Amino acid sequence: METDTFLTIESLSEGLYKEKGSRFLAFAHPVQDEEGIQLILESTRKKYHDARHHCYAWRLGADLAHFRVNDDGEPTNSAGKPILGQIQSFQLTNVLIIVVRYFGGTLLGVGGLIQAYKSASMEALKNAKIIEQHLFFTCSMNFLYDDLGHVMKVLKDMDLQQWDQRFELDCELKLKVRKSQFTKLSDAFRPDGSVKINVLQPA
Repeated sequence: METDTFLTIESLSEGLYKEKGSRFLAFAHPVQDEEGIQLILESTRKKYHDARHHCYAWRLGADLAHFRVNDDGEPTNSAGKPILGQIQSFQLTNVLIIVVRYFGGTLLGVGGLIQAYKSASMEALKNAKIIEQHLFFTCSMNFLYDDLGHVMKVLKDMDLQQWDQRFELDCELKLKVRKSQFTKLSDAFRPDGSVKINVLQPA
């Protein structure tokens, strides 16, 4: 069965790490897409405009393959990569972590920075409530009225909720189905039959 289960965080959580006068404020956000990430980044930069650095990492998707890191002026791989490392260590996705640094006047060196960004991110995730979620598809179904009984039986047997029903000579409805159940749903109807299933978007 294709996996459609993943771990993320329920809500915003925070962490703090201090070293030689520098403060590292970490904010872990649950996110759904890159547009939402950009809004959070802009808001954070505005709120903490007096900070030296706003470093971050994020990962999206149940396949864990879509991610990005940003050192925001810190030495290469000293900030974004250790932040991402904590997201990976907790096996999370759909998560953005921003670490805001207030410089304390003493250079920490690359090793010190890696430890600081790692520790601040770890604290934020330790304070988070980790939850399990499933990847759903939002679909539309189009079929003839003669197929209504069969369609409704399949949806009931699979415990799928539907909405926006239109039952006329040509019928249509929308529903959400887990990614791992989509093949089973499709197999319940002949590919060359009058029941058509179209994926609108991941839900």
